[in-house]
Amino acid sequence: MSDSAAKNILSIYRRHADAYASQRSRTLFEKRWLDKFIAVIGGKGSILDIGCGNGQPIADYFIQQGFQLTGVDGSAAMLSRARQSFPDQRWLEQDMRELTLNDNFDGLIAWDSFFHLTQQDQQKMFPIFAQLSHPGSALMFTSGPENGIAMGQFEGEPLFHASLAPQEYRALLSANGFEVVDMMMEDPHCTGHTIWLAKKRG
Repeated sequence: MSDSAAKNILSIYRRHADAYASQRSRTLFEKRWLDKFIAVIGGKGSILDIGCGNGQPIADYFIQQGFQLTGVDGSAAMLSRARQSFPDQRWLEQDMRELTLNDNFDGLIAWDSFFHLTQQDQQKMFPIFAQLSHPGSALMFTSGPENGIAMGQFEGEPLFHASLAPQEYRALLSANGFEVVDMMMEDPHCTGHTIWLAKKRG
């Protein structure tokens, strides 16, 4: 079940973009962490939102703060909404596992997207994060609290999530030039999210 569900993630978000848009909370419960991320970046600059969805509410918040945003998502239906809402930003249809951009960014964020990858694919993302960043860049992503696979459900379909162990995330970050700035397991003030915030070493 988990193997087929892992392969089905992009299909779910492509087919259920309308349902996602109507159900995604816009209360910005993530704001405290988004502000920490901005503080690491240190002002204005460019942000890569990996798994940006329709751009609401996270990309929207960064745009309001004056950042230039590039959003990447594997769902054309999601990106269509983002382009309509924010035509002055850059929106790219790509699978995050195959990201090929010639740019680097002041901040990279993969909020509630990276954890849909298999454990093996998550491991392979860290060199991509390194390639897309520069000394001083911020990186923030959400994960599970421990090594394992967790199945959720969206629109009646199984929704795959996976996580590495915290010590493996720390090792992967360090090996790819990042130092952990802040990390919270199941933050009760952020709907139970486990959050990693790191900075690329100079």
